[in-house]
Amino acid sequence: MVPQGEQSIATGFRLGRPLNGRRSIGSEPSRLSLRQNFLWSLVGNVSYAACQWGVLVCLAKLGSPEIVGRFGLALAVTGPVILLSQLQLRDVFVTDSKRKFGFGEYLSLRLILTAAAVAAIAGLAWAGGYAAETMLVVLAVGLGKAAESIADVFYACFQRHERMDRIARALMLQGALSLAAVGTVMALLGSVGWSAVGWAAAAGVILGLYTLPSARRLAREEGRLSEATETSNGDKGTRPRGEVRRLAELAWFALPLGVVMMLISLQVNIPRCYLDGYRGEAELGIYTALAHLTASGNMVMQALGQSAIPRLARHYAAGDGGAFRRLLLRLLGIGLVAGMTGLLLVAVAGAPLLRLLYTEEYAGNVGTLGLLAAAAAIGYLAAFLGDAMTVFRVFRTQLLLSALVTAVMAASCWLWVPRYGMRGAAWALIVTAAVRLIAGGMVVVLAQRNLRGRQTA
Repeated sequence: MVPQGEQSIATGFRLGRPLNGRRSIGSEPSRLSLRQNFLWSLVGNVSYAACQWGVLVCLAKLGSPEIVGRFGLALAVTGPVILLSQLQLRDVFVTDSKRKFGFGEYLSLRLILTAAAVAAIAGLAWAGGYAAETMLVVLAVGLGKAAESIADVFYACFQRHERMDRIARALMLQGALSLAAVGTVMALLGSVGWSAVGWAAAAGVILGLYTLPSARRLAREEGRLSEATETSNGDKGTRPRGEVRRLAELAWFALPLGVVMMLISLQVNIPRCYLDGYRGEAELGIYTALAHLTASGNMVMQALGQSAIPRLARHYAAGDGGAFRRLLLRLLGIGLVAGMTGLLLVAVAGAPLLRLLYTEEYAGNVGTLGLLAAAAAIGYLAAFLGDAMTVFRVFRTQLLLSALVTAVMAASCWLWVPRYGMRGAAWALIVTAAVRLIAGGMVVVLAQRNLRGRQTA
């Protein structure tokens, strides 16, 4: 039994304390403003991205391109499996305005599927015939990603109530701890395998020592459960729960979105697999280091998108097409400016930047970095359209589009990577991002027409 007022975040919670500090039963959940949420998300995601980039810098400075390549290969192997297992339950939970499922059911499903994902990653590591150290890296990265996946479902509660500050703190702590662990192990042992173990341990430590206690503390501060747990089946417990039938129903509903995320991960990782197969670990390592620089911009755009999704969902649920369009256009405008800024930065200071951050061997590939920056610029716009499609909850349409885009990526890599190496992989990313942008724009325009029809009705 858990004392009243001390229920875990695992059930969700209301942020109902008014500004004067008194509790007000029945008041609206307190929320940060969109600007505050974006700033917190920006700080958290940028800090985390900077630390993860720092991990690659440590591997590059203290090791070799081959070592970076092994870490990149582990990310390529584990990413699609983990993302499929997530079923993007975080976004499903945040946009579930009718509260069809309780948080305990989301948590139960996430735990079950994460365990299955870890088993699948272990099977892939064994079947891949990798060297012992590479296998250790794959397994360690898989366990770290599993810890992040469990934390992600708790982040959903914070995000639904527009409290991105809690997520930002967790990301900053995890990023700093993982960087410290990898840097220390590489300096002392020079082993990428044990460095990956340290990286994974950091994710587990922050989950256990910060994310869960912070969630319980916030639940105690508010003193009552969230409406997120008030479901039709009376799910108000504090532990993972749910009937098999309802968990299966939730999994089936979210499955298309999980496959979408797996396909998006494949779109990122297919070039890495081709480079590893045709060009070797050294070129894969250089490509991974270059691509991670553009991924920093993706983290910023992701922070903005995560902050805006709850508000977009409310505008859509209320049938307020004008407010929805204005917010989406603001997001697209920011993405366009960010993309152009990245291209300008590479053109002006690309080679010196690579020389400073990595080594001369990396600086000789500034042309590839420019192509990756172009792909990222297009991808920012496509990602915001993807957020809009998630709000529309057209999951099966997203699945079909992602399957098409993944096929385009695979065909492009097959044509260009064996001949052109890293540049071929970068061109494949550009083509894929363009297809995502065009197809996503078509879906959003059609959905907007339906929304205008609802307003007229």
